[in-house]
Amino acid sequence: MEVNSNLWLFVAAFGASALGGVLGMASGIFIVPILTLLFGLDIRIAIGASLISVIACSCGSAGPFLKGGLTNIRLAIVLETATTLGALTGVLLIGAIPVEYLYGLFAAILALSAQQMLARRGEVVKATSPDARSWASMLRLHSSYRDHAQRRNVAYQVGHVPLGLSLMYGAGLISALLGIGSGVLKIPAMDTAMRLPIKVASATSNFMIGVTAAASAGAYFVHGDIDITVAGPVALGSVVGALAGTRLLFGFSSEKLRIFFVIVLALLAVQMLMSAFGLHSPAGQA
Repeated sequence: MEVNSNLWLFVAAFGASALGGVLGMASGIFIVPILTLLFGLDIRIAIGASLISVIACSCGSAGPFLKGGLTNIRLAIVLETATTLGALTGVLLIGAIPVEYLYGLFAAILALSAQQMLARRGEVVKATSPDARSWASMLRLHSSYRDHAQRRNVAYQVGHVPLGLSLMYGAGLISALLGIGSGVLKIPAMDTAMRLPIKVASATSNFMIGVTAAASAGAYFVHGDIDITVAGPVALGSVVGALAGTRLLFGFSSEKLRIFFVIVLALLAVQMLMSAFGLHSPAGQA
């Protein structure tokens, strides 16, 4: 691999991971199209590199997010169990449902998620005592974080844990069936159903996608689909990009971040709708 190619791989991974770090999404959804369309790499090599990118992105942003109190680790562990079960179910159902229908369903879900997230703009969360009998209280999921944009501490309550688990199961199921990242579904679920602050949802999603990608990367490594000459520059660019993404996330106001994410959801919905009609474009995993 030439030096110029390594440099461009680094730049591509930096941009994708910075964007993915801000949004809490798998950078693979950006990395795979870049590697296949611009660099002409085989799809499996591109997916293998994207998984390494996701792991690097998650690890790179983990420290700052944990230090800033944005990542809710307890919640991430609870929700990741449902996502993993959904992914395992999806693997068993691969081929049972026409892919075109799945892309159409995914486009509809993304559009609905964008609409619901947009509806929460300016919503004022009233401070109430948490229900001691709720799942969130029994599992001690409620927490707080420091909002640097507003320069104040923000306490929040986690709501509707059973619904959140159901949605995470569905996210894992659909992501496995379509071979795409589940982060794009996790954040709307945490934002609209569980009523988490958008920054907390993004940081917690970042933590979760790293765990999922680590499991998938092992399988790709065993099959020889991780090319170190590609994955090396991609991993390095992903770490640096993730650190840049965390700085952007801390500086963004919650409303600006919400609008940014809604725009990305809308664009992805259009992409999935095109795929439903046979106009396929490569998508990333994790």
